[in-house]
Amino acid sequence: MKKFFKILIIAVAGISLVVSCEKDEDQAVLNETAQSKISADKTTIVLDKTKLDTEAVSFTWLKSTFNLTVASKPQIELGIKGTNFKESKFVDVINSPFSLTNKQLNTLAMSLGAVVNTANQIEVRLKTGVGKAAFYSNVITLAVTPYILGPNYNYTDLYLIGDATAAAWDNTATNTKFLSLQKGATAGVYSYTGYFAKGGFKMIKTPGSWDTQYGMGGATGILSSSGSSGDIKVDVAGYYKLTINTNALTYTFSPIADPTVSYTAISMIGTASGDWNTDVDLQKSTFDAHIWVKKNVALNSGEFKFRANHDWSTSWGVAQEFYGVATIGGANIPLSTAFKYDVYFNDITGEFSVIPVF
Repeated sequence: MKKFFKILIIAVAGISLVVSCEKDEDQAVLNETAQSKISADKTTIVLDKTKLDTEAVSFTWLKSTFNLTVASKPQIELGIKGTNFKESKFVDVINSPFSLTNKQLNTLAMSLGAVVNTANQIEVRLKTGVGKAAFYSNVITLAVTPYILGPNYNYTDLYLIGDATAAAWDNTATNTKFLSLQKGATAGVYSYTGYFAKGGFKMIKTPGSWDTQYGMGGATGILSSSGSSGDIKVDVAGYYKLTINTNALTYTFSPIADPTVSYTAISMIGTASGDWNTDVDLQKSTFDAHIWVKKNVALNSGEFKFRANHDWSTSWGVAQEFYGVATIGGANIPLSTAFKYDVYFNDITGEFSVIPVF
């Protein structure tokens, strides 16, 4: 009897194996009969942080078709060019065309590791998923320039460079000794009042780059924006007032009397820097004891003043955001957006700049 059951079990197993084999042979094979396609209405996109919910790009797409009726899931896939879609990002789509807003595409670009204010090459394709299988479309490339959300700052800053200045001729982005010129009421007009060593100097737009630069032109008082411009010479070290006009390409450079008042400390105080009971000290320039700087400081939306020696007997303010001439006893300085800033203050003139660090 035992031998009979053993033979029966073996026979049943054999029958099951044959059925299973027959089922494998009968399984249909899924084939892609038409490759998916994707296109965009534009390939160069400068994202606009002032229009977050405005359409930035629109994609038109067709998902893959197959020889069998299957459920498929289309997704738009984005990746930095040259990475072969490593660490890519996916967006589920249902209908074509499909659009992304400035805010949505900026978020995707930044999550991919894109560099702000730079045209990043981002590849895009359509993925059609069927179960664990995936089928891909053609690849298109977008040049996407993302932004960092921050204050609406529509000003051009200029910085001193040269052996007559604190920065010397070290034109690297990591040099922390660049000093900012003061922006005037008219766009393109700047000034700087302070100490200059014997030597020469120019002005540049971006620390670490010589584009754009301003130096001496064909004669004294004439500016040139050419890379071959000359140095503006300082024959005698001392205090000077520099004014430049980048519209007319002119400048003046005149000596002034040495300052007679000095301070031990200059600080920011107010809701923008913390509260009205706490001083946030600026650092005194080792090149010019009347220039005070605070780099990459996180400030709040609020208002503040500058004050001397942690005391209200001498404080400066003016109801003007980002830059201006603060006067002793003046109004609070407003700041509308929480962000990181470089702060400059000149205790000779009361001039200040609060420049966002993008």
